[in-house]
Amino acid sequence: MTISDDMNETEADPSRTLDLSDAEQGEPVRKGVDVIIDQVKRLPNSPGVYRMFDEKGDVLYVGKARNLKKRVTSYTRLQGQSNRIMRMIMSTAAMEFVVTQTEPEALLLEANLIKRLRPRFNVLLRDDKSFPYILITGDHESAAIVKHRGARKRKGDYFGPFASAGAVDRTINALQKAFLIRNCSDSYYENRSRPCLQYQIKRCAGPCTGQISTEGYAELVDEAKAFLSGRSPAVKKELASQMEAASEVLDFERAAICRDRLAALSHVQAHQGINPQTVEEADVFAIHQEGGQSCVQVFFFRTGQNWGNRAYFPKADKSFEEPDILESFLAQFYDDKPAPRLILLSHPAEEQDLLAQALSERMGRKVEISVPKRGEKKDLVDHAIRNAKEALGRRLAETSSQARLLAGVAEAFDLPAPPRRIEVYDNSHIMGTNAVGGMIVAGPEGLAKAHYRKFNIKSEDLTPGDDYGMMREVLTRRFARLMKEHARTDEDASVTDDADTTETTQTDVPAWPDLVLIDGGQGQLTAARETLEGLGLTDVPLVGIAKGPDRDAGREKFFIAGRPSFMLPERDPVLYFVQRLRDEAHRFAIGSHRARRKKDITKNPLDEIAGIGPTRKRALLRHFGTAKAVSKAGLEDLTAVPGISEAVAKIVYNHFHES
Repeated sequence: MTISDDMNETEADPSRTLDLSDAEQGEPVRKGVDVIIDQVKRLPNSPGVYRMFDEKGDVLYVGKARNLKKRVTSYTRLQGQSNRIMRMIMSTAAMEFVVTQTEPEALLLEANLIKRLRPRFNVLLRDDKSFPYILITGDHESAAIVKHRGARKRKGDYFGPFASAGAVDRTINALQKAFLIRNCSDSYYENRSRPCLQYQIKRCAGPCTGQISTEGYAELVDEAKAFLSGRSPAVKKELASQMEAASEVLDFERAAICRDRLAALSHVQAHQGINPQTVEEADVFAIHQEGGQSCVQVFFFRTGQNWGNRAYFPKADKSFEEPDILESFLAQFYDDKPAPRLILLSHPAEEQDLLAQALSERMGRKVEISVPKRGEKKDLVDHAIRNAKEALGRRLAETSSQARLLAGVAEAFDLPAPPRRIEVYDNSHIMGTNAVGGMIVAGPEGLAKAHYRKFNIKSEDLTPGDDYGMMREVLTRRFARLMKEHARTDEDASVTDDADTTETTQTDVPAWPDLVLIDGGQGQLTAARETLEGLGLTDVPLVGIAKGPDRDAGREKFFIAGRPSFMLPERDPVLYFVQRLRDEAHRFAIGSHRARRKKDITKNPLDEIAGIGPTRKRALLRHFGTAKAVSKAGLEDLTAVPGISEAVAKIVYNHFHES
């Protein structure tokens, strides 16, 4: 989001832009304005991107400008500025600039920097997942159809994006029935001596064992590409004619295969909801604001088919209007995604044409952005708006419920205010082996999975199964690093109501916890308290949760230093909430432990030998069969392996023979 160019067209003399008296400005505002005035003197009248920094060096804001000098000068005029802009100016201690060739280039750079730096005064797209695609591979004589995420490095044809992995899986499943294309890996394909189960259940044509000719299989692949490219009517018409031709010559088995393939194609289209008649390729964006929050609903239409939708809840100050949020959202959304030929919006964006120009230059073809007023395109936008309203309504209801639960937690555990960050710790191991500590985090918006952490227990002097020692190590590593990376402030120590705090900052998860829950009784709580006191931390609220008699849920005992243990009423919503947090911590710790244990089980002894990479390891295993046979081999046997020199053979031999 950037300030309108309209307010920047008039060049101003920085020496006379301060219209307010010193008393009205205040020292912080004057200091920020002085920093900006100093920068204006050296700025060119060129397009570019600017960044504002606070005293700590954190990025406050990223903006772009058609004319850097005019845009930055506007920040020295304090009259008429919003509270958000005033706070931003007050906090500015330094600025940096990047000059670009064109304004579209500046727009794309601005979006990239906002996504990477996440400045507090910008609209932030909270998107931690890439979109899945369908890939029909092009690096094998018998193409496979697979789900793909990430960079498009593999050769082949990509179709998407799809809104979810589930939508891709359902589509691939139906396309296998319709076109009989394999979905196995190339190595699995190469080692088949007879058709697999996919062939038996009529989801693969069996190219691996010659059940279909290479030419025949290539025709199936071409039909699948044609269907995914929007030529589905032609594909269905061709299948229908093949079915009729087979029936006329009494080849009923062939006719039944064509019938089943037609049914599978109809199933794909039937499960994609709205399938527009006049829109071949488009993304539809609709925004709705309510209760200080915003929801952007995105629908994907490709080849005339609906490939799903996804709801986003961008982080933005309450002063931003819907068109402002939508404009900034669009630029960030397409920062790492290909844009379709048509983008439909629910609200007109101020720099709509500029964004279309920037996306067109990036894609190498025309990209149109419009706000439809009538017809089928308007119906698609209206449908997206309804979905945005419903999604935001559900989120507000969940947030309200979460706020009540956090208020109940504060009352139950004598906290000064509802916690903004709750950390829950648990350990998992088997007789002390593969020990892992897990930390989960919950906040005003529920579980904050991006903040989860696992700790591989490293202490070698721990007694196997020493849960207290494991908890000490986990808490020491966690809080020592927290103290190093985030200096403790009064704001971290207690939650206060600040009239100037925006809605978005209230829902952020801070770095320091307002409550720490330990899975365990008085012993675990004492170990945790002593650990934190050893680090000089005495004001972090600690609560131990001990399982009830016979490990019954609902009869848990809670331990807090300085007061007797207590229980919450059996049907108390706060009790259920704490149980869910403890169970989530248990699930996370066990999952991390199992992953580590599985890695150890499958670990190859050859991995520990310095200088033995994947190629040499494969050569040794092909020659000897197993790692155990390699360990018993003599020097002469090792040097006989292709690719293993005498020096490498000595390294391998010495690894297994210490004497």
